[in-house]
Amino acid sequence: MQKKLILDSNLLSITLDRLCQQLIEIHDDFEDSVILGMQPRGVFLADIIHEKLEAAIGKKIHYGQLDTTFYRDDFRRRETPVAANSTNVPFIIEEKNVILIDDVLYTGRSVRAALDAMIAFGRPKKVELLTMVNRKYTRELPIEADYVGIEVNTMDSQKVLVELEAQGHKSNKIWLINKEEK
Repeated sequence: MQKKLILDSNLLSITLDRLCQQLIEIHDDFEDSVILGMQPRGVFLADIIHEKLEAAIGKKIHYGQLDTTFYRDDFRRRETPVAANSTNVPFIIEEKNVILIDDVLYTGRSVRAALDAMIAFGRPKKVELLTMVNRKYTRELPIEADYVGIEVNTMDSQKVLVELEAQGHKSNKIWLINKEEK
């Protein structure tokens, strides 16, 4: 199997620290800001970022997990039914700055679905997107991330694979692989 390592554990850690510093520069004490991790894979990244941010600023930050399964425009087009993940947003996002976190930004459809799903919890003042990997030149919708760990030029025949210890992997790594290879 041909795999290309995009970020190893050390570089991934440095990148996460940089993203957290960018968030602190913009959101200061997070008094009016909340974090929403996008199910299923974005929550693992959001957990790490949330933990790092709370340690850095020394206070609790509102954090939730958002499932977009039933808000996706391709939900009924799949051959097999998709199992929904849990949504846990124990606060109102009305007039808050929302930071959506996902692992990979590809077509933008998941983010569009997240925007629809968020409305059940209030109307945010502002929504920002943080992604670890921005797959350039693949967008189907006019959506871009505000905070990006790394930008990667990819072809449709490739897939970005994010492996995190929180998901049961031995170490944190990000790979570029061919879609047919796993």
